[in-house]
Amino acid sequence: MEFFFPDIESPGGRKPPAEVRFEDITAEPYPDGRRVRVNLHITPFLERPYIELEITDNNGRQLATASVVEPMTWKLELTLHLRRPSAEPVDGDFILAARLFYPDMDDVDRREVPFEIAPDD
Repeated sequence: MEFFFPDIESPGGRKPPAEVRFEDITAEPYPDGRRVRVNLHITPFLERPYIELEITDNNGRQLATASVVEPMTWKLELTLHLRRPSAEPVDGDFILAARLFYPDMDDVDRREVPFEIAPDD
């Protein structure tokens, strides 16, 4: 199945679970203030990891979560929908927390990415 992934022969090759890390994480709010595009780049891996994502507001309230079980590639793009009591868009400062792990190991990598959603004028 390797022929489906053209970047399989990346410099440094695939890494064992203990060496897998997030290489880059971005959180880009959509203009509607209700969704966030999350881009994840992970070290090329020998074994597929698990990923948990959580978005919290500046009061620590959880607004979105996602779990990725054994992704096929190390470049992922997801859209997280922000949960709010009302249908109104949100604004302010937020944190995207990402956790990379394997079921039989402790966390391999954790990252927090702050981002802002500007009020709609």
